[in-house]
Amino acid sequence: MFEENKDDKIYNLIISNGFDLKREYGQFTEKLFSKVDFLWKESISPDYSTAGDEFFSKIDGIILLAGIYKENEKTFHDLIDASKKYKIPIILVRPYGLEEVPEILEENATTIVGWNANCIIDSIKSSNEIME
Repeated sequence: MFEENKDDKIYNLIISNGFDLKREYGQFTEKLFSKVDFLWKESISPDYSTAGDEFFSKIDGIILLAGIYKENEKTFHDLIDASKKYKIPIILVRPYGLEEVPEILEENATTIVGWNANCIIDSIKSSNEIME
């Protein structure tokens, strides 16, 4: 009965990273790793503005950690541009412990989520379905 709900898909994600004094990237990936029934891998490019069709065609979602936006604006804007061009959903994660997110990120997000692991996974899965 429960086998019908099993999701064997391996989600290919881009997770915003860069200058991160509060270690939000590490905290976020720990949340993903804590859900052993969610299969994922991360794709990274040294420069998202020059990564092309071959790279982005395999991406299921872009995770933007709003708490590191100010220190990594160029990367965030490159990822927003790629999201629009390649129709990839953006899952925006609120800054750890805060509710407000930068307006530019909110305007471009497919969904906004906090730090609950179950909510994060549900948002990734549902955002991917919306874009298909």
